[in-house]
This record gives sequence, C-alpha cells and structure tokens, in this order.
Amino acid sequence: MEQSGADGLKVRYIADIYTDFEEKFGIPRQSGLVEGLTGRIVFRPEYRVPEALRGLEGFSHLWVLFDFSQAHRDDWQPTVRPPRLGGNRRVGVFASRSPFRPNPIGLSCVKLERIERGTPDGDVLVVSGVDMLSGTPVLDIKPYLPYADCRPDAAGGYAEEVFGAKREVNIDPELLREIPADKRGALVECLAQDPRPSYQADNARVYGLKFAGLEVKFRADDKYITVISVGPGAEAAQDEAAHE
Repeated sequence: MEQSGADGLKVRYIADIYTDFEEKFGIPRQSGLVEGLTGRIVFRPEYRVPEALRGLEGFSHLWVLFDFSQAHRDDWQPTVRPPRLGGNRRVGVFASRSPFRPNPIGLSCVKLERIERGTPDGDVLVVSGVDMLSGTPVLDIKPYLPYADCRPDAAGGYAEEVFGAKREVNIDPELLREIPADKRGALVECLAQDPRPSYQADNARVYGLKFAGLEVKFRADDKYITVISVGPGAEAAQDEAAHE
C-alpha cells in the first residue's frame, strides 16, 4: 500500500506487527515498559526478501516506525493533553508523543528476540517490549545504535520522572490458571502499570482489558489492581458458541 503526500512523498507499508492487544486500552504508554510483551513483525509480500534483513541479527534493538492507524484525522490540533500530566494540562503536540499529530507516525524501540527464517509468512521478526495494537502497519525498521541513540544526560522535560507508581496486582490463583503460562508475566506487568486513563479515579468501576484472546476484568485504587474475572474475549466466545 502506498500513501501519496501533498509534496509527492510516497509512504509504503512494509509490514504489520501482531501483538496480544486487540484494542488500545491497556497498551503500555511507551515501548520497553513491559519487556515481556512480544510481537511478530510480518513483512508484506513485496518486502519478503531475505537479503533486506542481512546483518540485522547483529543488533539487539530496533527502531520501529509505524502508522497510528486508528488515529487518522482530517485536521489537527496544535496542543494535546498527555496522560503524563493527568490529562488536565495542554502542551504543544510536538512536545508530546500523542498519536493525534499532523502525520500520525509512531516510533518505538523494541528488542529483537530472534528472526524466524522461512516461515509461511517469510522471515519474521520476533520483538519484545512492544506498545502497539495488533495489526498496526509498519512504515520502516532501523537498527538502534547505542553510540548514537543513547543519551544518558538528555533532559526529559515534563516526562522526566517515571510515570506513576506501579500497582500491586491481586489475582486469585484459580483466575491466574485461566491465563496461558507464557502470557501471565506480561499481563500482570501491564496491569501493574495501571492502564486506566489518569483522569479516572473511580475505585468502584470495573474495567475490561482485552489481552491475548482473553477479557480480564479488574478494579483499581491508588495501590492495588484487583482482578475479578478472566474469560474468553468476544471473538473467542463466539467461536465457542458456534461449536456447541
């Protein structure tokens, strides 16, 4: 797929990334916050060329540029309200990582776990530390260069401090067994980040997080995330019903 810009630039989707997130709610606010979250980058047919990945296995981390495909708008606003500031203060859009931008392009740093060669989808990149919706179109991939990309003395502006305190996650062992073993750690870490919008503080409200084909319902307060149920997501439930 090609997107033609007003100045003649052609932007091509080269791949799609598939993760455990079916919707935006619950996705970590930045890449790398939950190291156990994995994704598979599957190249589109015209870019399934093994030579294009030559040398990539020598890098531990990658920059992934992607399309905020669910944030497309015909217009744009010069200011946004970042979650970091509780959703109550506005800053300039170019002083934020909001998806609502003149060009809805995202940038994430992920760890390259491995390259799966010769799959039915060609060579696939398995990455971790993801913060993207499943099916997100990928625009480009570049290697992370520690000598150039790491700036320990960089100033972080209003995002200088680590965002919020992690919550303690309470989940009954029986509910935990409903979650595949290889997904438990990442899910608990996502919940510990407190996925609620920062402007919502209703401790009685029940939230639903769709993750890895499951719907996890929980309540939250200033200290704890308490899981109250784990069940199949809507699509899985429909499949079960169809086979009854």
